[in-house]
This record gives sequence, C-alpha cells and structure tokens, in this order.
Amino acid sequence: MDAMWASVIFVVLAEMGDKTQLLGMAFATRFKAGTVLLGVFVATLANHFLAVALGNYLTTVIPLNYIQVAAAVSFVFFGLWTIRGDKLEGEDEKHYFNPFWTVTIAFFLAEMGDKTQLASIALAAKYHSLWWVLAGTTMGMMISNVIGILVGVVLGKRIPEKAVKAFSAGVFVLFGYVGIYRYIIQPGLRIGLLAAVSIIVIVYLAYINKRPETGEN
Repeated sequence: MDAMWASVIFVVLAEMGDKTQLLGMAFATRFKAGTVLLGVFVATLANHFLAVALGNYLTTVIPLNYIQVAAAVSFVFFGLWTIRGDKLEGEDEKHYFNPFWTVTIAFFLAEMGDKTQLASIALAAKYHSLWWVLAGTTMGMMISNVIGILVGVVLGKRIPEKAVKAFSAGVFVLFGYVGIYRYIIQPGLRIGLLAAVSIIVIVYLAYINKRPETGEN
C-alpha cells in the first residue's frame, strides 16, 4: 500500500502542468470528458505497465541499494524537469480513427519518454511492487487529468502555474534528498553526492531564472 500511495502522490505532482495533462485539457474541448478519461485510462494502463515491468525487472539484475540511490537522484531530476515545464507540439491536432482511439494513441505516444513514465520506472524499481505501483501511477494519472479537465475546461479557471510547478518540484527534490541520505551508508560519499546534486540544482535554477521569457508554458 505504501508503494501505491507514494506512486499516486508522485504522479499527481509530476503531471501538474505536464504535456499529457495539457493534452487532456485540449482534447476535452473537442471530445466528451468521459471519452477523454477512458482514453487516458487505457493509454496509461498500457504505458505504465511497460514502465513498471521494466523497473521491477531492474531489481533482479542490479543491486537494490544502487537502484534506490538512482531512484532518489532521479526524483531530483524530475523536480528540475517540473520547473522547466512542458508544451504541446501538435499532439492535440493529430487524429487516429474515432475520438476514443485518437485520445488513447495520442496519450500513449505522448507518455513515451515522459517524466511520469520515467518516474513509474523509478518507483517500480524502488518499491519492487509491480501491481501496487501500476495501480498508483494509473490512479495518479487519472486524478491529475480530472483536475486538468475540471479546472482548465469546465470551470474555466487556471491554477497559478508557477506556484504549482514550485510546489511539485519542491516535493520531488525533497524526497530525492531524503532518499540519497537514507540509502548511502558511507558518510563521505553521502555528503559528496548531496553536494554534487545541490550544485546541479543551484546551477539549473540560476539558468532558468536568467533564461528570457518566451511566453511558453
């Protein structure tokens, strides 16, 4: 159960302002909300099954401690990715047969290599619990897309984008740091890795702050 609830929380946070959430909002303006959510569910189930199966398999060939450290570092990476944000690149303009298959295929392709798919791999490797992680990541994806559709389309309002990104990224980075501290036994190595990750975070934040505004989400 811990694996499921952790997966729900991480995916909901990762999806806030993510490309696939934006895709759901875009499709909901053209298709019925029920059709969009069903397509999201089927696409997520297929995509995240592949991801968690891969993450679960990694624990059989790589020492668990190494995987736990890699997963912790990856959470920091996902936090930085969240700050950067995503945008649609024409995915909502493509049509595949009827509305259901259009949504399903578009979501499946959009999730390939996306941070929520990579997070699913990391979570499955961390918890070594394929079915609970799959249930959690799928539930998290559905929750985030319901929020996106209700807030972005039905209610016609927007959650403050910068606040959402900052909160989501902060949670990812925090859990990443906790994981690094917890799973690295040697104090010297632990401090060194924390310092290295901190430098990367600081440099990236400085780059984001200096980057000129382009009007993109």
